[in-house]
Amino acid sequence: MNGRSLLELAETELATARAASSGRAATTVYGGQEHDLRQTLIALAEGHSLGEHEPPGEATLQVLSGQVRLTAGDDSWDGAAGDYLIIPGARHDLLAVTDAVVLLTVATGS
Repeated sequence: MNGRSLLELAETELATARAASSGRAATTVYGGQEHDLRQTLIALAEGHSLGEHEPPGEATLQVLSGQVRLTAGDDSWDGAAGDYLIIPGARHDLLAVTDAVVLLTVATGS
């Protein structure tokens, strides 16, 4: 059985995001080509975003720390640590209102 601390990983990735010119860092926690599920920990420094992009398929977002804003068209959602959201099936963007870390879970259908 494999396990790891998401809180420790979040701290490490957030430090990397703060130092990066893009203001972001990410690491795959679980998944890959041979799995139907992928979980990615994404860290964003305050004021940085992922940029508008297509949905990755069926996906959810759990806020581990900080505050984020997910925007899809005219709709937006503000989330904080402990919040959970099903990602809409439309182009969207994720902005870090404060330094933030989220866990993205995607059903890849591999």
